Amino acid sequence: MLEEALTEVYTKFKVHFYQEMFKKLRARETSLTIVELFCVEIIYVLRNPTVKEFAEFIGISSPNAAYKIACLIDKGYIEKVQSEKDRREFHLHVTDKYLEYLNLSEGYVKTVAERAEERFTEERIETLNDILYDMSDFLMKEVDIPKYRKSEEQ
Repeated sequence: MLEEALTEVYTKFKVHFYQEMFKKLRARETSLTIVELFCVEIIYVLRNPTVKEFAEFIGISSPNAAYKIACLIDKGYIEKVQSEKDRREFHLHVTDKYLEYLNLSEGYVKTVAERAEERFTEERIETLNDILYDMSDFLMKEVDIPKYRKSEEQ
């Protein structure tokens, strides 16, 4: 039962995102392939990784990562920014063009969160928050994204 509920919620978030993506495709506002979209999303959640960090995270070679990054730079979704600490190193930053995509999924998450806050008591919201953070911190260890580490900060 829990597995079905999690699958349903996860699927609905994905499908809503895909619906919004196809609207943009019909309006010719997008030029990203699905793989490129996945890559730029990973770059975003890793918070400005180097090419090497990105390649290691997704398990591909540095040359393969460099090719994918070059395509994303050409399309205007990411940029390379020279490190101020080590001038030999470059970090990948998403651009405003990507952030418009991000709003497709994060906007819906915000809508669902607002609806939950209207529907549920403060106590239930707090319980849901605790459960979701525990899931992220303790049950999903295979996906180590520093941005989402909550338990270490508390």
